[in-house]
Amino acid sequence: MFWMAAALGAQSTPDGEAVRRAALDYVEGFYEAKFELIERSVHPEVNKRGFWFHPKDKKWVDTRMSWERMKTVVAEWSKGQDTSKFPKEVTLLEVKDQTAVAKVVAEWGQDYLLLGKFDGKWKITQVIWQSLPAKSGS
Repeated sequence: MFWMAAALGAQSTPDGEAVRRAALDYVEGFYEAKFELIERSVHPEVNKRGFWFHPKDKKWVDTRMSWERMKTVVAEWSKGQDTSKFPKEVTLLEVKDQTAVAKVVAEWGQDYLLLGKFDGKWKITQVIWQSLPAKSGS
């Protein structure tokens, strides 16, 4: 229970709000096909890796996404979709002076974000994710 109180307390600090905004920019960048939101919130040396459940093959697929690949995916991912009802839940797990951890629930799954503060700006440096259980068949 202590970690919940600490995480909730972090949300009301200026750094907590900045970390939350970075996480929302990340999700909204994909939803709205706005790479400028990704540039604002994601470090160009990001390491993004995830697992999605392939229903036809009934197995998990390991995927990686570089900064360059992210540009392409952001431009294409939400084309033709009404993203207004897509989830974009952010939970701050911990915020320190220079580092933070957040969890995001999005349409594609759950992402765990590691962030660092660079020249006063919070940037996502690492992402590990997996598709949501309802979409994975597990």
